[in-house]
Amino acid sequence: MVNVKKIIIIAICVAAFSGGIFGANYLISLHKYKKIVSEININSIDLSKVHDGTYTGSYDAIFVGAEVEVTVKNNKITDIKLLNHKTERGKPAEVIVDDVKEKQSLQVDAISGATNSSKVILKAIENALESGMV
Repeated sequence: MVNVKKIIIIAICVAAFSGGIFGANYLISLHKYKKIVSEININSIDLSKVHDGTYTGSYDAIFVGAEVEVTVKNNKITDIKLLNHKTERGKPAEVIVDDVKEKQSLQVDAISGATNSSKVILKAIENALESGMV
């Protein structure tokens, strides 16, 4: 009977310790994520300096990430495909690609309620366009 109690106590201690480690790692990752997102700066891209072609770009901010494929023809963005969007609650931000295409600019408003995903998608588009610059 005493051995069963010891085993139960040890199991509870191991579970509590494991939970504490998991919780601490999550909090550290959350802090890094918030810092990364707060430091995202979306730069303007001069489309006249982007060669015609299709370019991929990505951006990863730990909990949110995006990979896009951007097609440029005659100094205009003709298509943006969202190849991958790692998110929890940021799915509404996926419409931002339509805003970028319509305005032909990365200087668009973030989608309310999905600001972090909006910023990450915009940064991925910026990275794609930069890879096609003269």
